[in-house]
Amino acid sequence: MLQKKWFQTIIALIAICLLILLLNKIQFFFQPILTYISAIALPLIGGGVLYYISRPLVEWLTRMKVPRVPAILFVFILFIAAGYLIVQFIAPIAQQQYTKLMNNIPEMVETVEQGVGYWQQNQDILPERVTDTIQNFTDNLESYIQEASAAFFNILTNVVSFLFSLILVPFFLFFMLKDGHRLLPFLSGYMSEKSPSFADSFVRWARSVDRTLYTFILGQLTVSVAVGLLLLIGYLAIGLQYSLTLSLFAMIMNVIPFIGPFLAVIPALIVAVFQEPIMVIWVAIITIIAQQVEGNLISPNIMGKALHIHPLTIITVILAAGSLAGFLGLLFAIPTYALIKATVAHLYEEWKSPTV
Repeated sequence: MLQKKWFQTIIALIAICLLILLLNKIQFFFQPILTYISAIALPLIGGGVLYYISRPLVEWLTRMKVPRVPAILFVFILFIAAGYLIVQFIAPIAQQQYTKLMNNIPEMVETVEQGVGYWQQNQDILPERVTDTIQNFTDNLESYIQEASAAFFNILTNVVSFLFSLILVPFFLFFMLKDGHRLLPFLSGYMSEKSPSFADSFVRWARSVDRTLYTFILGQLTVSVAVGLLLLIGYLAIGLQYSLTLSLFAMIMNVIPFIGPFLAVIPALIVAVFQEPIMVIWVAIITIIAQQVEGNLISPNIMGKALHIHPLTIITVILAAGSLAGFLGLLFAIPTYALIKATVAHLYEEWKSPTV
């Protein structure tokens, strides 16, 4: 029985459960380690994201016989130039539109209250409880919108700070680009001295993880930027107010897989209702066109089906991660799941292989 794989699997699961229980009992022992990890987590993740964005250019420059350090410095110059253009030309317009939108919230709320009041006066069949609920909602509508706006502003501020404002991110990025390609050969060479078969297995796993991260990060960011540009062009074409702010919001929301596009269109529809009701139809058409272009042209050519994650699984993982970790959970749920899936798939292949 000890040679049966099903019995070995049960023993392995029991051992994992016991290990988790043991770690939970002695978690105080790991507190200093967790504190250290939390201190470097943000610059490490921020540098890692920028690493996968810039690595293709650095690798291309090195293949063109450009020394690695000058190639990295060139990438840094491009990042600085892009940041300067954003701050100089895009940020002021977005800030102006955002401020104007916030100033128009009281007028929007008043319009909604007048519409609901007129509707209630002409509806005698509604139960009193429903009427009270509607009235309570309209009375607090302005505070709800202001709270949502403040939450969005905080999220936007945290995301920008996470990606660009951390002092350690450029240092992490520089050394990742400079020495990242040496890490895997170094580790595999060390492991080969102990166990060549384990070293080969580790290399395959590391390459699978690297391919998964590269596909998701670069692909998702490219898709988000493309969708944001398509929506900006469409919003400008129909004359939608606050078009730049709304398209930037859509760009950020599209980083969240699957449910991001649905969240992105909500503010645009609200603005369209108050600007001109017929505009809602145009916003819906533009959104559908952008999503069709993204789903049929952009995503298949950039991301393909490399992650192999079912949409129902995406929804489940995102909902669970969002309830546990908020907005950051939404951002990192799918790549974390993809890494776990790649690791489990690799372990399963190794377990089936008779040579390992």
